[in-house]
Amino acid sequence: MKRLYRYLSPLLILAMLLGSVSVAAAAPVPASDLVTTQAALSAEQPDADRERIHEILSRADVQEQLIAQGVDLDEVEARVAALSDEEARQMAEQLEQLPAGASVVGALLFVFVVLLVTDILGLTNVFPFTR
Repeated sequence: MKRLYRYLSPLLILAMLLGSVSVAAAAPVPASDLVTTQAALSAEQPDADRERIHEILSRADVQEQLIAQGVDLDEVEARVAALSDEEARQMAEQLEQLPAGASVVGALLFVFVVLLVTDILGLTNVFPFTR
């Protein structure tokens, strides 16, 4: 059986190499049809930026604040639609950098809950009342 493998292996390798070379030579792909990853990502980025802006503007608390400031919501939508891709990117970046609106109390409550759960699971030993 080993003798068969010794003779058969090189033949199979040669057949696969010749088969792949003939397929590659028969169907050349024109370079103009290829799209780079960067080009694909940059084409989708303006849509993602506008979607992020629309997500924030569709929140009820944001709409309440806009109405309280005397801004018409339809006018806001029209102005967002009229933004250039660069302006939409800048606005989305600024919205990402704004505070999320969570208070210190909310952050402390979150930390307390995480520590409580890890203490109950036995991963930490912070609170003596969990034993």
